[in-house]
Amino acid sequence: MGMLSRVREDVGAARTHDPAARGTLEIVLSYAGLHAVWAHRVNHRLWKRGFRTLARFGSQFTRFLTGIEIHPGATIGRRFFIDHGMGVVIGETAELGDDIMIYHGVTLGGKSLGAGKRHPTIGDGVAVGAGAKILGPITVGAGSIVGANAVVTKDCAPRSLLLGVPAVERPRGTGSHGLALLDPEYHI
Repeated sequence: MGMLSRVREDVGAARTHDPAARGTLEIVLSYAGLHAVWAHRVNHRLWKRGFRTLARFGSQFTRFLTGIEIHPGATIGRRFFIDHGMGVVIGETAELGDDIMIYHGVTLGGKSLGAGKRHPTIGDGVAVGAGAKILGPITVGAGSIVGANAVVTKDCAPRSLLLGVPAVERPRGTGSHGLALLDPEYHI
């Protein structure tokens, strides 16, 4: 997929997830979450090619500009959208699938200082509420919703609703996660 196609896809994801999006120009020029993701793609390529210091410098400069810290070693899928974004931290060994949306203040962090996989794996179609913390080398199943300020430290099945501190897993039923986001019981 070409760079322009990927940018169009990202702008489409912003339109889908943000009812306040007014137009393409506004999205491209003023959405810090998109700017952080675009910079991450460049930094991730540098990281993979062995230019690790340059990649880390790029990620820190992006953090300075956007308030969003994405380690260049993190793997991020397509149509990833960060709404508002300030205070988001994504660790080095985090792996994110496609069609994920996260809000401000989210941490995808580690719990240990050891080498190897330390950060979470997030399945396709997951929504993560403001202030949520997903910690350690765990897996959040596809189509799950993590509520605002939840602290997730254990694996969860696909299509789960994760609420509380520590997060408690609840099955979500068969509806689409997009509809669940509109239900007041599941506001994140």
